[in-house]
Amino acid sequence: MNRPESLYNATDLVAFSSQLLIKAGMLLPIAEVVAQNLVEADLMGHDTHGLQLLPSYLQELESGTMATSGEPGVINDSGSSFTWNGNYLPGAWLVNKAIDVALERIQDNPVITAVISNSHHIGCLAAYPERATEKDLIMLLSCSDPRTKTVAPFGGLTAVYGPNPIAMGIPTQSHPIIFDISTSSTANGYVNRALNEGRNLPHPWLLTADGKTTSSPAGFNQQPPSTILPLGGLDSGHKGFALGIMVEALTNALGGDGYYKNPTRWSASVFMQIINPSFFGGSEAFKQEMQFFSESCSQSKPAPGISQVRLPGSRAMALKEEQRKSGLRLYPAIMQQIEPWAHKLQVSLPSSIK
Repeated sequence: MNRPESLYNATDLVAFSSQLLIKAGMLLPIAEVVAQNLVEADLMGHDTHGLQLLPSYLQELESGTMATSGEPGVINDSGSSFTWNGNYLPGAWLVNKAIDVALERIQDNPVITAVISNSHHIGCLAAYPERATEKDLIMLLSCSDPRTKTVAPFGGLTAVYGPNPIAMGIPTQSHPIIFDISTSSTANGYVNRALNEGRNLPHPWLLTADGKTTSSPAGFNQQPPSTILPLGGLDSGHKGFALGIMVEALTNALGGDGYYKNPTRWSASVFMQIINPSFFGGSEAFKQEMQFFSESCSQSKPAPGISQVRLPGSRAMALKEEQRKSGLRLYPAIMQQIEPWAHKLQVSLPSSIK
């Protein structure tokens, strides 16, 4: 049975997670970046892609399938674009390193594009774009795990690819617009959590092996398995399927290392693009337009049962600020799953503030 939710100081959770990763063999500078990414996800409410992932990361470090040190290999670098072989280094560290390079170059270029193949898992995509928006830049970020097959193409029953998420950060004159969505009806982590907790999904997001929609995750890990429907479901899933194809082209195909090579290690192929509006219609004009658009959306007459229209990601950004001040309300099962690793690696558990 899950314990009640507990409140933690976010800084304490970052320090705790860093120590676990370091004890498992990761270098300090890399561990701090990975830990920050995980806690940032929980702060934003993306709790299937926050500290929920820490036990899996520690297992990967123990088995040697996540690299603990080293540098990415440069495959191509034209200045305004670069492609790396991530050498299975921690994904959060690789993506932040790519952002560092992109931010150095973006002042002299309208667009910087980065592609990373053979990265390890990069965590929550929504945790990255604010680094761009705080500098009045746009970020587009996407990834695919070429080992994972849980989503069937629209009209099919056999899983071919994964949820293929897309995130974007857009600056405005006030709060940035930051969103992170899957091109499938839901994410693997959410289905697995429901399966482990013995409950149904809130909507029929899965397709059984015989072609029936279901909210039950029971068949997700059976053979033949249920698959996750593309975004749009049976009604308009051809659109989600098309977006999934777009992600495949930008990540696995551009990086030259995807499903075709039948990888066996947990990995990620990453596409990131940072755009400088000042090279186009102008930074101030861009922010003014996006501010006007945002306010127009927020002022739209709400539908019955809706108090106010809110922009994608606005709840996550507000929740992050609230939890930084009042404490991070960690999903009940997460610390329970981390505790055995804390005992094994002899790292003291963080104290709750509730």
